[in-house]
Amino acid sequence: MSYAKTNLRAVEDQAVKHGLSDHQEARFARTELGAAATGLAYLRVKPGMREAFAHRHGEAEEVVVVLSGGGRVKLDDELVDLTALDAVRVSPGVTRAFEAGDDGLEVLVFGPHVEGDAEIVQDFWDSY
Repeated sequence: MSYAKTNLRAVEDQAVKHGLSDHQEARFARTELGAAATGLAYLRVKPGMREAFAHRHGEAEEVVVVLSGGGRVKLDDELVDLTALDAVRVSPGVTRAFEAGDDGLEVLVFGPHVEGDAEIVQDFWDSY
């Protein structure tokens, strides 16, 4: 088929699956869309919360688009404020994690899919 369509809310929430739903919602739609080379994630961080963990990629560049709400993203040691329709490109090797403001934070994240490229980073917010 030359295209695929899915509603992101119909994609399984991995935050629930991994016991992280107090903080966030995380839906990864690559498989449902049948995308071989492109990754797509819908992430919602609940008001006043931070993502449960940070991550980085060795090869993949990502683009984050804020759909609604606001907050901050921590990129290595830098904090960047976010508002609706901001777009942020994140280079490979940069550790990132989101923090929602009072209205929550809803983002789309997309970039190339590189199998096994993600590394989880714990305790990323400890210095803030």
